[in-house]
Amino acid sequence: MACVVVVGTQWGDEGKGKVVDLLTEGARGIIRFQGGNNAGHTLVVGSEKFILHLIPSGILHEGKTCYIGNGVVVDPAVLLMEMDRLKDRGVAIGPEKLRLSDRAHVIMPYHKSLDIAREKAKGAKAIGTTGRGIGPCYEDKAARCGVRVVDLLDPEVLRQKIEANLAEKNFWLTKYFGEDGLSAEKVYEDYLAFGQRLAPHVADVSAELDALCQAGGSLLFEGAQGTHLDLDHGTYPYVTSSNPVAGSVSAGAGVGITRISDVLGVVKAYTTRVGGGPFLTELDDENGKWMQEKGAEFGSTTGRPRRCGWLDGVVVRQAVRLSGITGLCVTKLDVLTGLPKLRFCLGYQTKDGRRLDSLPASLAVLSSCQPIYEEMEGWQEDISVIRQYQDLPASCRAYLERLAEFAGVPLSMISVGPARDATIVLRNPLA
Repeated sequence: MACVVVVGTQWGDEGKGKVVDLLTEGARGIIRFQGGNNAGHTLVVGSEKFILHLIPSGILHEGKTCYIGNGVVVDPAVLLMEMDRLKDRGVAIGPEKLRLSDRAHVIMPYHKSLDIAREKAKGAKAIGTTGRGIGPCYEDKAARCGVRVVDLLDPEVLRQKIEANLAEKNFWLTKYFGEDGLSAEKVYEDYLAFGQRLAPHVADVSAELDALCQAGGSLLFEGAQGTHLDLDHGTYPYVTSSNPVAGSVSAGAGVGITRISDVLGVVKAYTTRVGGGPFLTELDDENGKWMQEKGAEFGSTTGRPRRCGWLDGVVVRQAVRLSGITGLCVTKLDVLTGLPKLRFCLGYQTKDGRRLDSLPASLAVLSSCQPIYEEMEGWQEDISVIRQYQDLPASCRAYLERLAEFAGVPLSMISVGPARDATIVLRNPLA
């Protein structure tokens, strides 16, 4: 029995979905433990592309059970739409295949309205949220007034919570932001119907995962976003509203931390970021355009273009420390093919000449730093057809080995193309 966690080491969009999809063969249960539908995982299976937002990537495999843990905030309309789309494409999605925690918090229409209104009011200082209501839902969770999945199954409790919450939310929407308010009755009717459809999937996920472990089944935990979007450890306030680090598996899925056997960190071969916030290795030149175009760097959830730049080793090494990463999975290595020279960031220099080897808490300090680079040779050979590590060009292997050495953990997987089989597997903890 193994319990493996997959996390992003950068600012999200590292390609975690593909890694999870590959590892799923050796797992019995696949679990999302934080975030919401602000995350999007793109999978390419044969000639088909699947984009998943709430349902774990393992749903495409037979004989597996996917779980949405209590740490996820769930928009039931989005979840049901995702389920319907998968069914239309021939993917089984019955209660035995998808389980939803009764303790997960529910994204309500007023969460989305507030999210959008706040960003609009901030103007140029907007954080760059997806407007999906993720943050406001987590706020209500912390304020102990949130609606949970279990409440969708109790008409009386659901009505009481919606009426109480809208009395406050409508005040903020109409009086402070000057936006339209929402009808409590309409919200109640919609969400009661959502609950009826989702009821067969609702379960005590923590208890089911424990039973699976007791029976010797292996678990695979699928993180959303990336380490440096972590609410506590990321580039605050340009972060998400949950904790994408591996430690939040225990709180977000109800699984004891001592069960975790491996943590795999997914690293894009260069760095990308969506939305605002400091990004020291960002490129506003032909190299940055190359990465954006060759890597199709546009958000799978929002369609927004991603900011692109050189690989930041400081960012990756800090992620290794924060999540106790035991192996690196490098993705989109093929995107760098054709660039004559590559740069690898191994530190930051402050305005007064000091060297920093980790990201400071102060964004003012971080934004004023300059990256310290090491230049490396690129490669021109097509690596997308290579399946053995030793067959990669020497300069390509040197780039990978420099990353592993700098981060202090070995390589586990290397993705050389978008297809499922375009991967070099060095170590699979679920094999």
